[in-house]
Formats: sequence, structure tokens, C-alpha cells
Amino acid sequence: MKKTIVVLLLAIICCHLSKAQVGTWRNYLSYHEIQQIQAAGDDIFVMASNGLYQYNKQDQSIYTYDKTKGLSDTEISNIKWCPQAKRLVVCYNNSNIDLVETSGNVINISDIYTKAITGGKTIYSIAINGVYAYLACEYGITKINVKEAEVSESYMLNFPVTAIAFEGNTIYAKSQNNSIWKGSMNHNLIDPNNWEQTTDAPSFEEDKTDYNTYYPIVSTLQPGGPKYNYFDFLKFSNGKLYTCGGKHYDYVLSQRKGTIQVYDNENWTIFQDDLDAITGFEYKDITSFDIDPRDNNRVFASSSHSGLYEFYNGKLVKYYNADNSILYPVGGDKNMLLTDGVIFDKNANLWILSGWSKSNLVEITSENKWVNYFEQHSFLQENRNKLGNPTRPIIDSNNRLWFVNGYWEYPAILCYDINNNDIKTYANFKNQDGIVYNYSYNYCIKEDHDKNLWIGTEVGPFMLENSQIGASNYYFTQIKVPRNDGTDYADYLLNYIPISDICIDGANRKWFATKNNGVYVISADNMSQLYHFTTNNSCLLSNDVESIAINNETGEVFFGTDKGLCSYISDATEPNTEMTKDNVWAYPNPVNPDYQGPITVTGLTLNADVKILSSNGKLIAEGRSNGGTFIWDGCDSSGNRVASGVYMVATATKEGQKGTVCKIAIIR
Repeated sequence: MKKTIVVLLLAIICCHLSKAQVGTWRNYLSYHEIQQIQAAGDDIFVMASNGLYQYNKQDQSIYTYDKTKGLSDTEISNIKWCPQAKRLVVCYNNSNIDLVETSGNVINISDIYTKAITGGKTIYSIAINGVYAYLACEYGITKINVKEAEVSESYMLNFPVTAIAFEGNTIYAKSQNNSIWKGSMNHNLIDPNNWEQTTDAPSFEEDKTDYNTYYPIVSTLQPGGPKYNYFDFLKFSNGKLYTCGGKHYDYVLSQRKGTIQVYDNENWTIFQDDLDAITGFEYKDITSFDIDPRDNNRVFASSSHSGLYEFYNGKLVKYYNADNSILYPVGGDKNMLLTDGVIFDKNANLWILSGWSKSNLVEITSENKWVNYFEQHSFLQENRNKLGNPTRPIIDSNNRLWFVNGYWEYPAILCYDINNNDIKTYANFKNQDGIVYNYSYNYCIKEDHDKNLWIGTEVGPFMLENSQIGASNYYFTQIKVPRNDGTDYADYLLNYIPISDICIDGANRKWFATKNNGVYVISADNMSQLYHFTTNNSCLLSNDVESIAINNETGEVFFGTDKGLCSYISDATEPNTEMTKDNVWAYPNPVNPDYQGPITVTGLTLNADVKILSSNGKLIAEGRSNGGTFIWDGCDSSGNRVASGVYMVATATKEGQKGTVCKIAIIR
């Protein structure tokens, strides 16, 4: 029977590339900067860019580790191989601990991470003695039995220990101020009185034998991934994910190495970044970019410090600053030319936003003519000192340029009507109930499929309905979500949760990135919370999510976090305008006996009616598409897994017009 089904399948179904299963996660971490190397027999563990990978000297294979492959956390601070236990001790910046075996098995020890300790819990270094790992911590020392995968005891020494050494039965601890303490391992070291200060101790120098021995090999390896874990701004274009690093929200940590990184079908392209000597200015804090719609190889990028960059095929071809353009620096200081946003309109004109500048709105026309709108609009002139961070520009469906002003003195939304050369500002955040919100920061703006505008602020999301655009007495809508508790009460959607970015998927669902609260997914009618992804319930790298972008062809949603890039395969794609035998198909196909996940039908029109039928025409399951995607759990209407066979997928548009039919082979 199984053989017959496979033969039928080959005869009736076109071959398609395999797709990732809906609901799966991926991490896209950097392994560029080699930091620590630990030899483990035929294997070499490498800590690079605070990530981890494993190289086998015999078969020359490389295996990268991340949260989707067993690791419990992100941002590794130290690694150390324990030969007697045959496990790698992995410590994270947040004091979580994993034990990794060469087989890929990972065991978590979260005792320090979860324990309430007065003061900090930073782990500075690891020392191995037999089957034990001694962790030099901010509060003292923790001893771990690596073989048994458990904490044996902790020594609360009330001073930060940065390094540990051994000599015979004596353990030595070096403090942060370089004082040295020792204790006999024959005594109860939990008692601080059994430790004494000394000036005589063995060397605390880190053993770099493995690093020095294997660095020549490791430096030639290519584990893949991006060069940097900076992803403040994401954008899909021509099937590729374009990214840039942006700047850190904490102004003390604001400077990030300038970077544009492009992901395309498992490959990363890193734009030229050794630009300081070429331009004479530090290349840092690239806040946005856009791709020329006439030539996908041409990319413009803005810097919140040093002007405008033009790349072609990833190489710098032109740098624009106050010396060779009409761009004007803050106070005449050429080191402070704040180009905070760039975007092409539908006619291939490039728009440039510049903070605190006499060139705060500039256009480079498709004919390469520069126009400074500061000189044309009194509003721009009068509010130059308030427009301190005009950023995250979008072009809406009516060819209007929108952007947020991220400066705390004037947290406004601005709209420039390109067709009519008119500027309107939305600075009074009053909702439909007359409540006025006074706050300091707007972060983003996006247009949904109903032509409503969503604004992400530090006090939650607001919606400017299409009918309110241009109105003199406008108001912002805060969606009211019923409590469904038997009362008539409702709550404002995500009220007072800072929204850092917004993305609209093919089903018009809203994906809200937040600062330190993960990601929320809200239904198309805005009434239901479909998902809330956090580090605790998913493989999201961090709850501080800076940016979101969606591949509408595959449904893969990318999240740029302060700890790197990850993605989730959603159940919605951009709908097609029509359904044909060439664009409607299902995966996986065939469905093998060991497969337990969902079956995805893609290429559908918006709200298409989908029916799963047996070979004799019996209705098995039915529903409507999410955007261009329908998910079937492989069960009948009673919840039972269907038997082996070939099943038909019959489709119809929401208007009732019949679509195409594809087939799914299931092998049990």
C-alpha cells in the first residue's frame, strides 16, 4: 500500500522545495570573533562572539549550538572542558549554566540563575579540579559536580572572586582588588572563618594551551552566520533579509560598529565595513537603509553620526556629508551629521531625515537632483531643534511619507504629503475616550491592510484610523479588548507596554515587538491575543526585541533582539490574487509515518475556503486561510489521525469562486 501511494504521489504532484514546519524556531547567531577554545578529544569547542560551536578533527564537521539546539540561554561568558566528567561547562552572562557533551546532549543547572542572592551573580571564570568545576563569582565561589550535574556547595566570601587556583589540597581565590585568600579543602569552606588571606599563591593565569594550539585551525573554519549580533532594523526586499545594527537604546552604550548584513537562502553577505580610513569619519550606528527599486544592488544607509552612505554590490561607492552635499551637520560639527532615516518612494526618489538640522527633510530625486525642504517649510525651520530623531520612515499606500520623531521633547508623528508638498504633524495623543497621554518616546509606525496607521510608543500601541488622517480634530484609537468575564469591561490593547516595532503579516495580524516583554501577536480584528512569545515559553533570544520583519512568501518572522537574530515560522503568508495549480501546494508532501506536525497549504487567496477531502470525496476537514496559508493538523473532524491515502485539497475564494485542487499523500 505504501509503495502504491508513493508512486501515485510522484505522478500527481509537482516537486517543491522543502519548507520548515510551522511553529519551528531558528537562531542566526554570529560565530565570528574567536574568544575561547577548549579541546575535548577528537572535538574542539569554540566560544565565538559569545556563541558556541563544535569542530570534529576526524570528519571536519562543524556543529553550531543555540537555543533551538539545546542550549538554555544566550550570551556565553566562559567555557571550560572537564576531562574526568567528559562535559563542557558553559556559563552565561546571566549566571545560567549548561553542561554540554560531545554528543550534543545539554544539561542545565539553573541554581545560581534562579537563586535570590544579595548583590550580583556574575561568573568571572571557571577552574576545573577532578570532576568539579569551581566558579569564581561576584559573591564568592560555587562548586559544581560536573559528573553528577549538580551544585555541591557555595562559599559566600562576601567579596568578588575573579580567579581560582589549586595547589595540593589548598584552594586559592583572587579577589577583584587583587587580594588573595586560601582555604584547605579538608576543612568546611562554607564557613568564611576557614579562609585566610595570604600573599603566597600559585599562578592565576588562564591556561591558553588549547587556544594557542588550535587557533590556527579554528581561524580557518567557517561556521556560518552573520558577522555581528546587531539587528536594530530589518527589511525584506527581493526575497532577501536586509539588516543593519542601529544604535543601542542606552545612550551610554549607543555606539555600535556600522554594519549592513544580508541573509539570502542560508548565505550571509556583509557589506564593506572598513570605512573609517576611506571617509575620515567613524563608521557606526547605521540606523536605517533602503534598496533602490530600479536596481537591487544599490543601497543607501543612514548613520546617526556621520552622514549618508551609498553601496553597490555591498561596496561603498559614495559617501555624502557636509563637504559634498546639502546635508547640514548639527551646529556645524561635521562629526555630528545625523541622518536618522532613509526611504525610497514609489517613484524611486530617496528621502532623507536628519535630526537637529537645517536639512531635516531632503530628497534625492530619481534624476539625482538634491532638494532641501527645510528651505520651503516654515514648520521645519521653526521646529528644527525639536526634530531631534526623525526616524523609521514609511511610504503609505497613498504615497505619503510618515515618520516618528523619537526625541523626548517632541514625541510626534509627522506626515509629508509628497504629491502636494504639505506637512502635517500629529503631536496630541488623545484617544477616542478623550484621554490624553503625555509621554516621551515614539518608536515606529506601520500601515495595515485596512490603511490604518499603527504607532508604537512607550505607553503602548495607538491606531490612527484612515478616516482620521488629515482631520483637524483627529484622535488616536486605542483598541478595547473585552475581558470576557461576564462584565462589560474592556482593557486597552497592550496599554503601557513599550512597543519598539510593528509588523503586519499576510492575514493582517499585528506583530508587536516590545522592550523587555517579548513579542505579541494580535488577530486581524485586533480583539484576540494569539501568541505572546518570551524567552521563557519559546526560543526567542531576548525579551528586548528591537525589530521585526516578515518573509510574506514563507511566513517566516524574523526578530532582531539585543542578543541577536532569530525567527519563527508562522501560519500566515501574503495571499495570492488568484489560485492556480502552479501556486497552490502543500508541504510536507508526502507526510511520512514519523511526522507529527501540521500540514501547510500555501498560495491561497485571502480568506479562501479550504476543504480536505478523501479520495472518494468525503469531507475530512475544512476552514479558511490565514492570508495565503491554511494549516491542517492531519486529523478528521473527530480529532482522529487520518489513515494512509491520497487526500484532495479543494479551494474556493471568499466570494465562492472555485479555485484549484492539490493533493497530499499520507503514509502511516
